[in-house]
Amino acid sequence: MELPAMFDLSSKVALVSGGSRGIGATTAEILAEFGAHVILTSRKAENLEEVQEKIHNAGNQASGMVCHNGDLVEIESLFEKIREKHNRLDILVNNAATNPFYGSIQEVEERAWDKTLDVNLKGPFFMSQHAADLMKKNGGGSIVNVSSINGRIPMLNQSVYSITKAALISMTQAFAKELGRDNIRVNAVLPGLTDTKFASALTQNEELMRNVLQQIPLGRIAKPSEMSGMILFLVSSAASYITGSTFTVDGGMLA
Repeated sequence: MELPAMFDLSSKVALVSGGSRGIGATTAEILAEFGAHVILTSRKAENLEEVQEKIHNAGNQASGMVCHNGDLVEIESLFEKIREKHNRLDILVNNAATNPFYGSIQEVEERAWDKTLDVNLKGPFFMSQHAADLMKKNGGGSIVNVSSINGRIPMLNQSVYSITKAALISMTQAFAKELGRDNIRVNAVLPGLTDTKFASALTQNEELMRNVLQQIPLGRIAKPSEMSGMILFLVSSAASYITGSTFTVDGGMLA
């Protein structure tokens, strides 16, 4: 099989949560570039307009749908719309995440705990359930969970976020084992520090960045597009025998 054919996503329908910026936006753009009709989600419709326009201007297909990733009612509504409009889903990228608390583990309040688990773990779990139902009807599909290197080694002052990302790795393996018989592959990408608005509290801290860059063999933080390339690989037929695996993309930080 020629390389371009291995990455051809024509006729595929892909759903990218948290698609309005950062890794979600660049992932939506590259999946659309390779032929998929990409559905982007965010809490607010206006947040999706710029990414949709960019994809449309490139001659590719995208549509935006409002969905709060931690709200099960909104997730159910989202999938009802997908069934009505497309009656299929081939790719799910669980990218949406939150990190509302930065500080000592002893100071974490219930509200921050609940919000982090709802968005980072409960949402991806039930999104994957709904996606698998649609994928089974069409012979299979691919799910990619965007975890973090924090899921391997908890970072200081990011306790709850790290806990959810570790759980997402376990969830990836659990879904992979149970969905493999239905030709649904489930993998996870573990980004290192990436230049996104989500990570700006870290990347704009000069002292912290000096310390972090010393730990990264490549000597720099990642661009969002350097994560979306790995996601493209995992959802393509080039990765047709890969499931239940995690892929660290961190410039060598955990090496």
